[in-house]
Amino acid sequence: MYVRVSPDLTAVEREFDYEVPDEFGDVVRVGTIVRVPLHGRRVRGWVVATDVQPDASVARILAISKVVGAGPPADVLDLCRWTARRWAGRAVALYRAASAPNAVREPWPVVVTAPVTTASVEVVAWPPATDRRELIAARIAAAGSTLVLVTEPRLGALVRDLERHGHRVLVLRSDLDDAARTRAWSAARRGEVVVVGGRTAVWAPVPDLASVVVLDEGDEALQEERVPTWHARDVAVERARRVGAAVALVAALPTPEAQALATAAVVRPPRSVERAGWPRVDVVDLREEPPGNGLLSDALARALHQVVDHGDRALCVLNRKGRAKLLTCLTCSTVASCERCQAAVVESAPGTLACPRCAMTRPMICLACHGTKLRASRLGVQRLRDSLAALLPRTEVAWLDGTVDEVPNAPVVVGTEATLHRVDARFVAFLDLDQELFAPRVRAAQQAAGLVARAARVVGNRERGGRLLLHTRTPEHEVVTFATSGDPDPVMVVERARRAMLGFPPDGAVAELSGETAAVDAAVLALRRDFRVLGPSEQGTGLSALAFAADADSLADGLETAGSVGRAAGRLRIAVDPPRV
Repeated sequence: MYVRVSPDLTAVEREFDYEVPDEFGDVVRVGTIVRVPLHGRRVRGWVVATDVQPDASVARILAISKVVGAGPPADVLDLCRWTARRWAGRAVALYRAASAPNAVREPWPVVVTAPVTTASVEVVAWPPATDRRELIAARIAAAGSTLVLVTEPRLGALVRDLERHGHRVLVLRSDLDDAARTRAWSAARRGEVVVVGGRTAVWAPVPDLASVVVLDEGDEALQEERVPTWHARDVAVERARRVGAAVALVAALPTPEAQALATAAVVRPPRSVERAGWPRVDVVDLREEPPGNGLLSDALARALHQVVDHGDRALCVLNRKGRAKLLTCLTCSTVASCERCQAAVVESAPGTLACPRCAMTRPMICLACHGTKLRASRLGVQRLRDSLAALLPRTEVAWLDGTVDEVPNAPVVVGTEATLHRVDARFVAFLDLDQELFAPRVRAAQQAAGLVARAARVVGNRERGGRLLLHTRTPEHEVVTFATSGDPDPVMVVERARRAMLGFPPDGAVAELSGETAAVDAAVLALRRDFRVLGPSEQGTGLSALAFAADADSLADGLETAGSVGRAAGRLRIAVDPPRV
């Protein structure tokens, strides 16, 4: 018997035919991980086809050297190939993600037939501070296996609740050690399980998938940063579609992508439940604060004193990395934003404002009061902790970011958005929410709403004493309205219209091409014949450009050719559906 093997080498795009020795004939199947001779050395690879007819031009077909163990089943391998094409990457990177970290030598169990159902995609808008365990339990399949994709690192309560309902639960997360992940991966092959984990859990080798639940479906942690930049939500929907499984996409604010995938209207609880599912939200209009206060409003000072006096912890969130400074009107303190897409504008030339998101330009005029004098509003990050310490002289104020391994045991913590995953608090203050609302990214409003919702989940609803404080110069912004009312409709309507206007998913497809100058130039030249391309522009020592298409399939076709042309000229990175452009 001859098989086709995809070697575990990123630089090698070909697949090769090998002979299967008689001693391996009973254990080699599609997905099996083997070692094969290639160019004088033995490399790992995946069997991607069996019973193949070898190329007659090859003088001698080499034999498989060793069977390493079980790999992804055939249906998951095929899903990997679909994902690689959809996100313009190499399938071998996905084969790795879909395989156990260690060798699994136990034979495949008897395959359980998946229950026959009708594929459906349900989108649920669920208040962030309302318990989701019953919501999840109601969507666990009665027969067959269920995948629960969740980005939160602490899963103990969810796992215990599912076990109390009588389910066999496996946790499959990338932060577990290799042995634990391998055990969970191997056990999933028997079916009739609930697999709980992050984005890599979408590749779990269950043979009887009947239901998928994706929590916080718009969270960036569900998207792979490396190429191919696949999104677990979209891969989950495709996998479920192929076997007729049900999908539930859950978020405080459903994304336009999720709404486009839904097979029915967005499901929402009663308005009383929506309102009760939020903490107390106070909004401070920075335009009305006395000059010189900066980020330390009177409301913040009062709230911090109350939190400290009650023995609770306060978290002050301020993103300082990768954010452009804002221009505000000297007369009315309104943020200078684009009249077309609402992103913050920058001064591109003397007397001219330009939008980095949609490229609109206008004279240096405030849209609110028509003033012509603007000033740069830069955050005093270095002095922020010292200022808070002076405000609370008998209270420890700590700073926390990604460089700090251990969470400080201080009553007041200042940090970036990453601290929301690491710190338990009853009070969270966003010291300058405008940095998120007006960021020059297409998904800025959606991402800002996600941050506020995550903070609401951290502090809990108002019955538990949870409280949020939002500093902004635009209290009428739809994201602020969403937080204060609990109604997701205003943001969903505005965000969907913005995507349609700019041609971003789900109303189009987009890819970011970056890398060496020659590579980007060659790829852009190949794309311009059939697609709209913005750029290229300088990025570091190379170039970057954005390519737009009417849909993902058309873009995948174009990137297949352009990627080959570009990589022949130099280093090229293609990020499909990039979250931060």
